[in-house]
Amino acid sequence: MNQSFLQYAQQKSEQQERKRVFPSQCPFCSMQCKMQLVEQHVEGRTRYQTIGIHNPTTFGRICMKGQHAHQHALHRERLNHPLIKRNGQFVKATWQEALEEIKTRTEALQAAHGHDAISVYGSASITNEEAYLLGKFARVALKTKHIDYNGRLCMSSAATAANQTFGLDRGLTFPLRDIKDARVLILAGTNIAECQPTLMPYMEEAKKNGAFLIVIDPRKTATAQLADLHVSLKPGSDAALTNGILHIMLQEHLIDEEFIRKRTSGFQEMKQHITQMSLTDIVQQTGVPVEVLQKIARKFAQEKTGIILTARGIEQQIDGTAAVRNLLNILIATGKIGKPGCGYGAITGQGNGQGAREHGQKADQLPGYRDITNPLHRKEIAKIWNIDEKELPGKGVSAFEMFEKMQEGEIKALFLMCSNPVQSGPHASFIKEAIEQLSFFVAIDLFVSETAALADVILPTSSYLEDEGTMTNIEGRVTLREATYPLKHQRKHDWQIICDIATVLGKGDYFSFSSAEDIFEELRAATKGGKADYSGITYERLRKEQGILWPCSHLEDPGTERLFEHEFSHPDKLAKFAVVAHGKKVAKEPVSQEYPLYLTTGRVMAHYQTGVQTRKSTSLVARQFEAYAELHPDTAKAYGLQHGELVTIRSTRGSVIIRCHLSDTIRKDTVFVPFHWSKHQSINQLIGEHLDPHSKMPGFKYCPVQLSAYKN
Repeated sequence: MNQSFLQYAQQKSEQQERKRVFPSQCPFCSMQCKMQLVEQHVEGRTRYQTIGIHNPTTFGRICMKGQHAHQHALHRERLNHPLIKRNGQFVKATWQEALEEIKTRTEALQAAHGHDAISVYGSASITNEEAYLLGKFARVALKTKHIDYNGRLCMSSAATAANQTFGLDRGLTFPLRDIKDARVLILAGTNIAECQPTLMPYMEEAKKNGAFLIVIDPRKTATAQLADLHVSLKPGSDAALTNGILHIMLQEHLIDEEFIRKRTSGFQEMKQHITQMSLTDIVQQTGVPVEVLQKIARKFAQEKTGIILTARGIEQQIDGTAAVRNLLNILIATGKIGKPGCGYGAITGQGNGQGAREHGQKADQLPGYRDITNPLHRKEIAKIWNIDEKELPGKGVSAFEMFEKMQEGEIKALFLMCSNPVQSGPHASFIKEAIEQLSFFVAIDLFVSETAALADVILPTSSYLEDEGTMTNIEGRVTLREATYPLKHQRKHDWQIICDIATVLGKGDYFSFSSAEDIFEELRAATKGGKADYSGITYERLRKEQGILWPCSHLEDPGTERLFEHEFSHPDKLAKFAVVAHGKKVAKEPVSQEYPLYLTTGRVMAHYQTGVQTRKSTSLVARQFEAYAELHPDTAKAYGLQHGELVTIRSTRGSVIIRCHLSDTIRKDTVFVPFHWSKHQSINQLIGEHLDPHSKMPGFKYCPVQLSAYKN
């Protein structure tokens, strides 16, 4: 018996030794769910299980994407070593060879065409440290003004609108727990149930507490099914819809006059603009009855607390900034900001969509949300970076405009980090052609994506399991992503790759970092005094406190949970109303007899962004293995289409071939297609190149198209 017990104990001990636990955070959406990967070797096989870990944002919840994220991180197609393209084919290279290739070709292009011939395209999936370092790399190592990132195609309209109205952009102006205290919630263009499923319990709790939920979306999504009022408007008519709501609020005196008088500016101009409008015209343009507009206006104004949340459905329009600003007009007209149960939130899409736009990846920004055109801000950052302010490049152009400059021949080279613009950008065939025009192209990625396949050099980077650093989630909560999974083969962290390239370009002294924490210490100094002030945040505090909401200006500062309680961030401390045009005054491509339907795009729960990672997961692909075109049954009947039949969707820019799914939850004049798939299913090929004049956002959510049955 003693012998059996000893054998059991020894066997148990061996099993424990074969079990390893790796802490991490989900690499996908902005909820940034904390989790850990359990690796266990049993009977010669390695098994993996992902477990959610308690945290202040999601309390241990994870969705299917987080549960299976390890499948792409451990996938056999991960890049293991640098690749250099020779005679049209990639060949294995050493890091020394790859870096020497980069040095030789970059310096030759700079000598021939100047520093601004080089461009950098960043990512909203990398850590704060890497976003900060990439901005510094562009401006110090390459000395180029041309840097922007894929978040420009995601949250930029909401960020621009918040800056214009409040003087500051942070994903949410309130802590998530405030949602439960809101008596009315407006969700405009956001399908939380599928895009941020671990956020959904907050909505459900609010509903249990008696909240009235309004969802504005052309489709009756899984989120809209929870709504007390679903507003199925015509795609692209969001600004008109809000003008109608404001018209009724003003007409019926459903406004907070004291708040308007004390804490806002521009009200009279907005009022004069709105009162000249015709509700009949607005009803016609939106397809929403006047009774519905009245219900929204009265409900939101008359309840004591209220929150407005927006996402890509309203923001990814060429008037997305104006549409969001108009919703913010509603918010400040009713005084529902800066107090419990009230506020505005942009449901950030990508994992570090918030932090990635705060620290210098955008063409017009320096770390801490500083303005690159502001002389004082430039001096502050130049001092931190130990360079002369005159050496700091000026303002560049937005993401899509960089591709236009590639096509024109002004930009000759591209450094691309963890992004896939050939699939994610509008008029995707144009972007591919622009990249093919380049003299030199370096891609840093986990896989050979559709874009990386065009590169001259590909450098293998680390995944979320391996790469430690801070992320800033949907709330503006800075969190520390612990990452202890071993970095295998010849892969390197993004920050190491940036430092290595800077070193071969002769700028190593400015990039002598030894860890992510080392970079964060410089980031703290660079953001001190800025709007997005991280200077009071340390790794030690993040481990102890499980995240801190910025701004946080000193080590005893607990962070700022609720913004604008006493003042806004403009110099005059006031929120600003906007005059918002709509309809024919906005130059959107009209539907016509030839292109009679509205195309809108979006996500599905099983996949993320361009699918480069999630399509490597067998568990996620099994749930959704191809794109689809969602049509109303009456629309399908009019075109002679059956459920499951292949259909050709065409715009003035091209066509795609996709299987149709019939659903009575979508408008009859609208087609919905998710954008996670490539090649003949890549829906962004159809999207136009026109941009929002303020945010430079393309119009992903509105495109006139025609349908026809697919013929071989």
